[in-house]
Amino acid sequence: MSTASGDGADAGGDGASSAAAAPAGRRIPPASSMPWVRNLRRFVGSGSGLGSEALMELETKRILLEIFKERQRKSAEAGSIPSFYKKKPEEGSISSRVQRLAKYRFLKKQSELLLNADDLDAMWVCLRENCVIDDATGAEKMNYEDFCHIATVCTEQIGQKCKRFFSPSNFMKFEKDDSGRIAILPFYLYVMRTVSLTQARIDMSELDEDSDGFLQPHEMESYIRGLIPNLAQLRDMPTQFVQMYCRIAARKFFFFCDPHRRGKACIKKVLLSNCLQELMELHQESEEEVTDTEQAENWFSLTSAQRICDMFLALDKDQNGTLSKQELKEYADGTLTEIFIERVFDEHVRRSKVGGGNSREMDFESFLDFVLALENKDTAEGLTYLFRCLDLNGRGFLTTADIHTLFRDVHQKWIEGGNYELCIEDVRDEIWDMVKPADPLRISLSDLLSCKQGGTIASMLIDVRGFWAHDNRENLLQEEEEQVEEA
Repeated sequence: MSTASGDGADAGGDGASSAAAAPAGRRIPPASSMPWVRNLRRFVGSGSGLGSEALMELETKRILLEIFKERQRKSAEAGSIPSFYKKKPEEGSISSRVQRLAKYRFLKKQSELLLNADDLDAMWVCLRENCVIDDATGAEKMNYEDFCHIATVCTEQIGQKCKRFFSPSNFMKFEKDDSGRIAILPFYLYVMRTVSLTQARIDMSELDEDSDGFLQPHEMESYIRGLIPNLAQLRDMPTQFVQMYCRIAARKFFFFCDPHRRGKACIKKVLLSNCLQELMELHQESEEEVTDTEQAENWFSLTSAQRICDMFLALDKDQNGTLSKQELKEYADGTLTEIFIERVFDEHVRRSKVGGGNSREMDFESFLDFVLALENKDTAEGLTYLFRCLDLNGRGFLTTADIHTLFRDVHQKWIEGGNYELCIEDVRDEIWDMVKPADPLRISLSDLLSCKQGGTIASMLIDVRGFWAHDNRENLLQEEEEQVEEA
C-alpha cells in the first residue's frame, strides 16, 4: 500500500510537472531519444528524398522568388531618371590624360597601317608589270587571277597593309568587260582616294579636341592651315594672308556641312562633301594648264580668296569691319534689289551688341555666307538660304502676291536700265510654269528644288542681271557654242 501511495504521489508530482511543459494527455520524449527525427528532417530539407512533383514545386517557388526580387529591383530603379549624359572629364585630370593618350595611340596605329607615297608608287609599278593590254582599246586591265597574283606580289613587296585592297568584294566594285577584266587605273585611283580620305580623317580627329566627331571653326581652320604647305597652288601664299585665307576656306565647309548653323561640322560629312575634293584639286602643279577662270571658280584658290577679301574691303566704306545695308547694296554693281537686301539682313544677320542693340550690320562670316549662297544658287544649301529671303511672311511658301512684290523691284531696275517694257503678270505666270508646284496656289522650297530651275528663278527675283540672263538665254547659249567651235 505504501508503495502504491508512494508511487501515486510520485505520479502526481510527475503529472504536475509534465502539465506545465505539455498539454494534458501528450508526452514528448526528449530529443536525444529520437535521432530518427533529426535524420528525417535533414533528409527532407535537402530535397533528395522528395518526389518529382515536390521537386518541381520547390523549383517553381525559387523561380517566382527570383522574379519577385527582379521586379522589386526594377521598381526601385524606376524612381530615378536613367543617365543619358556623361560629363566629360575635366581638363588636366587623370581621366582626361588617359583619354587623350588612348586617342593618340589609336590614331598613330591607324596612320601606321596606311600606305605611304612610296608604297603607292610600288603598287602602281606592280599593277603595270602584271596586267594585260586590251587589243581593242589599249587599256591596261587585269582579270581576277591577275588580281590575286598582284595581291601576292604587293604583299611581299609592301606588306600586309595593302592586302585589304585586294579583296573579292573590291574587285566586284569595278566595271568589267566581256572577258571579266577590270582596268587597273580606276582601281589604283580608288586605292589612292581611300588612303587620302583615311589620312584626312585621322588628321581631323587629331584636331577634334572633345572627340565628339565634329570640328569647330578654329579646328577646321587649323586643318586647312596644315594642308597649305602640301598644296602646290598655295605654297607661295603670303604669310600675312594665311589667317584670312583659312577663315574664307573654312566657311565653305560650314556653309555646306553645317546646315542648321550649330557652329560645328560633322567630320564624316566633311570627308564626303565636294568641298574637300575641291580643296584637294589644288594639289596639281600650277605649271599645268590651270586657267585664271578655273582658279576664280575654285573657292579655295588663292585668286578666289583674294577676290572675296578685296570685295569686302571695297564695300566697307567706313572701314569698321562690317557692312551696313547701304554698303551691301553696292554688291555686284548694285544689281540686287533693295527688298532682297532688306530680307538678307532680316533672316541672316544678327543684331549688333553695340549701338543700343538696334543697329544691324553684316560681319565677315555672314558676308561669306551671302557670297556662297549667290554663287551656289543651284545647290540645296544655297537655295535654302535664298528661299528664306524670298519667303516674305515666313510661311514656308510663296504666293502670287509674293512673286509680284519681289519682281516689282527687278522691273524698276529693268526699266531704269533702258530695257523694253514688260508685264509683271507675264513673268509671274512664266515662273509658275517653270516650277509647276504641287499646290497650284503656292510654291514651296521642295518645289524649287525638284523643278531643277530654282537657281534661275531665284536670280530672276533678286537680281536684274539674273533676269536679263534668263531673258537672253538663247543668245547667250548661241555665243557659248560659237566660242566652243572657235576653240
